[in-house]
Amino acid sequence: MVGPHNDSTSPETQTGFGPDRAVTGAAKTGTVVMLTACVIGIFLMGLKFFAYWLTGSSAIFSDALESIINVVASGFGFVSVVVASRPADESHPYGHGNIEFFAAGFEGALILLAAGGIVFKGVQQILDPSDLPYLGSGAIFMALAGAGNLALGLSLIRIGKRIKSLVLEADGRHLLTDVVTSATVLLGLGLIYLTGWLRLDGVIACIAGANIVYWGFRLVWKASAGLMQRSNPELLDEICDLLLQQKKSIWIDVHRLRAWRTGRMVHVDFHLILPRDVTLEEAHREVKALERIFSDHFECYAEILIHLDPCTDPGCVVCEIDPCGLRKSRQTNRSKWDRKYLTADDPE
Repeated sequence: MVGPHNDSTSPETQTGFGPDRAVTGAAKTGTVVMLTACVIGIFLMGLKFFAYWLTGSSAIFSDALESIINVVASGFGFVSVVVASRPADESHPYGHGNIEFFAAGFEGALILLAAGGIVFKGVQQILDPSDLPYLGSGAIFMALAGAGNLALGLSLIRIGKRIKSLVLEADGRHLLTDVVTSATVLLGLGLIYLTGWLRLDGVIACIAGANIVYWGFRLVWKASAGLMQRSNPELLDEICDLLLQQKKSIWIDVHRLRAWRTGRMVHVDFHLILPRDVTLEEAHREVKALERIFSDHFECYAEILIHLDPCTDPGCVVCEIDPCGLRKSRQTNRSKWDRKYLTADDPE
């Protein structure tokens, strides 16, 4: 599917790929995966709270409390995936992908909130330790829940990367932090069983809370960076490499490269310098070639805005066209076409 495109090849040409495709296989996959994650999360949360009911352990409580956040975040993530899959419309011309940043930030905020409750419970156990019955049985249920979260988290990250969904990746990474917490709790329960030191239960809960705070802040930071369209060096480097690999001599230079992600969509705009004697038909052909390059590379989830500039005499020093009837000076430089060069405002 090719989005808005001016077939008259105006100097500034915008092309889009994929808004309508966003409701196809990838979007359906994301929806089904998030719904499945919610159901599995509820079951695993039940295992942890049953282990807490058996033992009364603050450490287990910390892990169980985080599971509530997992379920709530998965529910919110399910809604965000459904909304993000909707195509661009009149009220949202760039699509609805930014909701995934809201979802990731919401999940991070919930993690931070849970961390406060975990630390509070841990401090209580340190100051006033209570007995922990049925530690062995509780540990078994905790191990089962941890194994389930490990499998689910790895699956969400793998699928999220494949369909380029920030929400699935964020939810998967959150589940992996939950696995780390569960492993820490299990280790602590073993030490408590061997030593009988009940205050260790509270210490473990506080350590788990601190780990959760770290990952919560990371999620909030990543979400805020996306909402503020913070520069994405990895994406820019990927585009620079792509342009360099496909470079033609008629593409004299590129400058003012900008790129950002919203959900699965990649938005790219840049200025492309062509010889000033090319016809509109020839310019159109080069723009279409770039469309295909970006479409193939980003699997049709790309929207591109290309501003065409005519070459000027100072540009001869980087021009690779030879012979050229417009040339005023010989080529003396070879453009690097790296991130620093292509993102500059002035090609000189």
